[in-house]
Amino acid sequence: MLNDQDLAPTQPSPPGGKGMLGPTPAAEDAGRPPTYSLGKLAAYFLRLGSFGFGGPVALVGYMHRDLVEKRKWISESDYREGMALAQLAPGPLAAQLAIYIGFVHYRVVGATVAGLVFVLPSFVMVVALGWAYSLYGGLEWMQAVFYGVGPAVIAIIANSAKKLTERAIGKDLLLWLIYLASALCTIVTESEIVWLFLGAGVVVWLVKQPPRWLFRPRAAAFMPLPFATLLPGVPVADGDKLWHILLFFTKAGAFVFGSGLAIVPFLYGGVVKEYQWLNDRQFLDAVAVAMITPGPVVITVAFIGFLVGGFEGAGLAALGTFLPCYLFTIIPAPYFKKYGSRPGIKAFVDGVTAAAIGAIAGAVVVLGRRTLFEHGWPPDVVKMTIFVAVLTILLRFKKLPEPLLVLAAALLGLMFFPIMR
Repeated sequence: MLNDQDLAPTQPSPPGGKGMLGPTPAAEDAGRPPTYSLGKLAAYFLRLGSFGFGGPVALVGYMHRDLVEKRKWISESDYREGMALAQLAPGPLAAQLAIYIGFVHYRVVGATVAGLVFVLPSFVMVVALGWAYSLYGGLEWMQAVFYGVGPAVIAIIANSAKKLTERAIGKDLLLWLIYLASALCTIVTESEIVWLFLGAGVVVWLVKQPPRWLFRPRAAAFMPLPFATLLPGVPVADGDKLWHILLFFTKAGAFVFGSGLAIVPFLYGGVVKEYQWLNDRQFLDAVAVAMITPGPVVITVAFIGFLVGGFEGAGLAALGTFLPCYLFTIIPAPYFKKYGSRPGIKAFVDGVTAAAIGAIAGAVVVLGRRTLFEHGWPPDVVKMTIFVAVLTILLRFKKLPEPLLVLAAALLGLMFFPIMR
């Protein structure tokens, strides 16, 4: 359970502090200077991007465990502000939170470095797999790997959702009601609705910290917030197609809210239905690649971009997807830092956080239903066994590295897929 010190609000940076491009006294908001260097933070996110499995929910859970609980580099309030901002703005959740955490003490430089080193490892892996896919005409072995990895990933996400629920919701009845409503909405609609997050924030704000002007009808209040193409097997695209790749993936990054998995339906509608760049099988292989590689799930855009336009297509797809979320994070971040200490803002953030975690819990049900009950009732025995075993191990051995479980699940998939097929 969080104590009062964990929930202590931050204070605005005093006048005369460093500018947007240098270290900031933001750490003084929590009463102490930064206890880490930008190099250490970059090394952490490089490692997380290289070995962090489990999708967005698991990744944000790792950041809390490592940076808030263990290292204590980031305060609980800063983390929750970052989570709220990442849920309110469009784009991939884990990447946005990484960018915000980099911003906390090192402003734009920190946000840029954290975002780049977090995304780069999975980008390189996915492009390499895309090259292999183009060379050898498919990834048959990947279906077997994902057969085992899928239920393991669901178990990892479920465990992360449990931890987030215990930390952020506690025993607050109002937050529990919002959490359950958000989870139910996600299960029914199989999507994440940003207006639900905003509405939850407003409800908690009005209930816990109602503004004075509500009781003064005549008063008004307003605060603005403020050469590689020569390699064998590399697809080649002309300038017109490359332009369409950049434009489409920029729209995906700018208008799709929620976790990295939320972008999948949008991508399917454009890549398969509208532009017909890929067929159904290729698209599903692209999603599988993202799920079995570490880092943000949304990096599947680089695999798709490579199949459509080679290395240039992969780069443009990634740029178009991640640039909006970068801008939507660093531009409003100073306002979160400046006004985050106000009780009304804190209540709003609590409401958004409760709704966001509820949506994550609902997503666990949706993904579990699709993965474990892919062919209806009864569920796949092997998948269900892997899911239960991984979840039990995670609950029993809390410090066991998740990548080991993912590797074991992949081996089981390779073993049992030919039999169950």
